[in-house]
Amino acid sequence: MNSAELLKAACCNLSESFETNPAIDVNFNDALTGTKQIQMLGLTSPYLLITQENIPMVRGASQAYGLTFTPGTWVESIQITKGAGSVVNGYESISGQINTELVKPLTDNTVFINGYANQNGRLELNTHLNHVLSDTWSSGLYIHGNRRDQKEDGNGDGFLDAPLADQINVLNRWQYQNLETGWVSFINFRFLNDEKQVGQVDFDPNLDKFTTDAWGSEIDTRRFDTSIKLGYVFPELPFQSFGFQASYSIHKQDSYYGFRRYDIDHESVYSNLIFNSIIGDTRNKFKTGVTFAYDGYAELVNNQNFARQDASAGAFFEYSYENLEKLSLTAGLRVDTHNRLGTFITPRFHIRYTPWEMGSLRGSFGRGRRAANIFAENQQLFASSRSIQILDTEGSIYGLDPEDAWNYGLSFLQGFTFLDRPGNITLDFYKTDFINQVVVDWENPRAISFYNLEGKSYANSFQLEVNHQILKNLELRTAYKYYDVTTDYRSGSLQKPLQAQHRFFANLGYETEIGDKGSQWRFDYTLHTLGKQRLPNTEVNPPQYRLGEYSDPYSLMNSQVTKVFSEKFEIYVGGENLTNFKQPNPVLGVDDPFGANFDTGIVYAPIMGRMFYAGFRYKL
Repeated sequence: MNSAELLKAACCNLSESFETNPAIDVNFNDALTGTKQIQMLGLTSPYLLITQENIPMVRGASQAYGLTFTPGTWVESIQITKGAGSVVNGYESISGQINTELVKPLTDNTVFINGYANQNGRLELNTHLNHVLSDTWSSGLYIHGNRRDQKEDGNGDGFLDAPLADQINVLNRWQYQNLETGWVSFINFRFLNDEKQVGQVDFDPNLDKFTTDAWGSEIDTRRFDTSIKLGYVFPELPFQSFGFQASYSIHKQDSYYGFRRYDIDHESVYSNLIFNSIIGDTRNKFKTGVTFAYDGYAELVNNQNFARQDASAGAFFEYSYENLEKLSLTAGLRVDTHNRLGTFITPRFHIRYTPWEMGSLRGSFGRGRRAANIFAENQQLFASSRSIQILDTEGSIYGLDPEDAWNYGLSFLQGFTFLDRPGNITLDFYKTDFINQVVVDWENPRAISFYNLEGKSYANSFQLEVNHQILKNLELRTAYKYYDVTTDYRSGSLQKPLQAQHRFFANLGYETEIGDKGSQWRFDYTLHTLGKQRLPNTEVNPPQYRLGEYSDPYSLMNSQVTKVFSEKFEIYVGGENLTNFKQPNPVLGVDDPFGANFDTGIVYAPIMGRMFYAGFRYKL
């Protein structure tokens, strides 16, 4: 996904950057925070490795809200890998990898300003200031601020449809590049302060906090992170290089939901040393290196403290063969030792074969392993009356065992020409089999239970995608997706809740020819259709708090029009959820939020109705 793709929607932050891409599903996390959760191959984002310039970024404490901490204007491009990723980037990837490349001080605009406002009171301002200091050094200062102080309750249930929010996000980025000596380096420093207030419309935290006068919640996050990337290409051996990546972050979240407390501090250190070269000739390449990582967690869950330190060290080797005419493959193996996951081997394999012109067959398999941070990844549980049950106690992470899974994938792409215009069709099937999984069981409305898998858990994903240039400058992309995601719960084998088995996607984009001084019109329309979704069991609730077995299917439509006046200035207007579809009862027990039936976590559709926005971009 390049910058042109990202401009097809407002893309205020990274979580909103996938609305026009069929590989990623965007779901709604809960009825309060407005947070969008991404999924790939039928699995939620914890099973994705989300990196920033190939350094792990959204993980641990930042899993729930971390995608909202990267402003859209900072993103230069996004690379999406389905299935097993590269062993170079670690062992945690199970369903895929999303890597974000940030804008570079050397190539970004000297000055860039982006303003955004929507009818629901969300205001945003992004400013980029870049300066070339010398022949080798460049620096950039990127400042993002967003705020919403307008209370919205379009469904009249007495709860805010979107949080009151205030965020300041500052990134200082340094780039060193010396082509004569072969050295390249990036150094980043970032500070974030994010504050959210959710709950009942009348909730005043100064008066009502920890009282039964009104139900409310505040989620305050402060984060500092820094990273360095250092690369050297041997001047006389351009196929040989080494790279070093390192990062440090401290993430502090203080939050409460009604009478429930959830605080988490997460300190993280990561480093990766990589050496690249060839075997014989440039068709045979290899990468090898070592990785060290440390994570320190301190969590307060209601009145109970959880603390742990995770440390791992690993080594990897990856061989790739590339024959541009017919065949390319990548085979990798890494060995890691982890104080909680043990010592284990991670194999990954990818192959691509071109049997005929414009045809490509791909296959992959690989293993992934991870520690589930059950509270950080399921924070919607705190905004409910459910009790928390951890049903296993012998494991090394909250008493639970590490998650372990294999992913297998097969894909075929065929290009074609129809009506003298290019297009392509892609078929892919991926299967994820869990050896062990931490089962998150919502089937008892009085509790949320965590326990180790006993039996089978798998996710099958099939996608058919067709892209075609219908007319000059008019592109159509369509995709149909089918998911079979099933887990053996202790109550029986069930389809994953809040997961549409059938999804349809269509995107239509049109651009006029570029006129004088770069003037242009751009039009974009996106359709998402979701089939019925299984809802968690609510049969033991009183009749007024029961939901059906399945939700109703629905469709969402988004559209945007951009007018480019010149290379320096453009404006855009757009609308989201143009069908105005809203979930009728997103908050259960809304009449008694301190009672036994209160639950904000069963969300399968938008809470907000039709919404319009406008913005501008200025470049110098």
